[in-house]
Amino acid sequence: MSRNDIAEAVLVSAVSAIEKYGLISDGDNIIVALSGGADSVTLLNILYSLKEKYNITLYAAHLNHGIRGAEADNDEKFCKILCENYNIKLFVKHIDVPKLCAEQKLSEELCGRNERYRFFEEISSPLGAKIATAHTATDNAETLLFNLVRGSSVRGASAIPPVRGNIIRPLIELTRDDIESYCSEKSLAYVTDSTNLSDRYTRNKLRHSAIPVLKELNPRAESAMLAFSRDAAEVDSFLERCALDRLELAKEKYGYNADILLNSDPAVLKASVAKLCRDNDAGAERRHIDLIISILKYGGAVELKNGRKAVCTQNIFRITAEKTENTRFSLTFDKSMSFDYLGKTVSASMDFSLSEPDRPVFRTRESGDRFTFADREVTKPLRKALNERKIPSELRDSLLVLCKGSTVLWCEGLGVSKQGRELDIKIIIR
Repeated sequence: MSRNDIAEAVLVSAVSAIEKYGLISDGDNIIVALSGGADSVTLLNILYSLKEKYNITLYAAHLNHGIRGAEADNDEKFCKILCENYNIKLFVKHIDVPKLCAEQKLSEELCGRNERYRFFEEISSPLGAKIATAHTATDNAETLLFNLVRGSSVRGASAIPPVRGNIIRPLIELTRDDIESYCSEKSLAYVTDSTNLSDRYTRNKLRHSAIPVLKELNPRAESAMLAFSRDAAEVDSFLERCALDRLELAKEKYGYNADILLNSDPAVLKASVAKLCRDNDAGAERRHIDLIISILKYGGAVELKNGRKAVCTQNIFRITAEKTENTRFSLTFDKSMSFDYLGKTVSASMDFSLSEPDRPVFRTRESGDRFTFADREVTKPLRKALNERKIPSELRDSLLVLCKGSTVLWCEGLGVSKQGRELDIKIIIR
């Protein structure tokens, strides 16, 4: 190919990705994540050349991680000069990533990534802008291998999506070789991050060792792995929809019916459990998923991350948060009243007033409390009554009850007792 042919092919690939994945709409504000490296310099150059085609307004953002000292400062200066040449506004932020790593007990890679996306969100929200990152098919291949080695599922095999929320990746179908050729043919200057040369970082080990071997086996390995990731993303999307349907079918008042969950395809079962863990910030890994499926069958509990626990009792599955210290509550009730309790509004009334000594009390449960079911006239310890109604144990200490002594007149989750009905007590919770 001639110089112009190479540059044109790269541009065509970027436009193809933009159109295929719907990355850019007419009139978009777009912020380019600009490190100064070859990938992001290429991205800025390509989007600048497409300004008129898509009627877009371009900005750039550069995060100085505070890791490489003078080298990082030079990168920042390079980005400032580059954006001045393009007449593009540049947002710059300084972060002490090593300090944050120590405080948050994270790797520099993960901490740096978190801070980058936090920065992007800070500047994109006021502008209603999309963030364009320079991830390529090569980055996708590295992420795919990294996720597979860690034991990721189909979701991890999806690797780097072309679009995620307001994050777009126009270079996702180009390889790093394509980028370097483009920079060479267009005479684009860029900086090189010295940390990319060190195998101290996991991703660099894959980049320097694994990817070259795979390209020996198949020169188009990165493109092949990208196609696989797109297939995996489609499968993951399908499983997510199946999981939503299954969870809706299994939903009960205090959790999910374990039998209904188990009576599904194994892939859908795993996807359902994984979704519940994600929705509850439980950080479940493959081993957690397997353990949870086991307790769905036999009952029990599994400790998860972030203070979460998966519990299956009486055929009801749920994910609970770490139990907090119970705050005792007591409020004397007469004839009519309304009050707030744990984010809920309680309205209570009965048809006549009681003398001071006979007035019941709203409180949390105590040892010795007893409840008489009004329809059966069967009296049980409150603990057993709650158990009968399958009310989760972690909720019981915060349930509101109305009592005269140890006689429960009403209990949240159980309703009015026989004695409460005799007093014509009516309680509504909103």
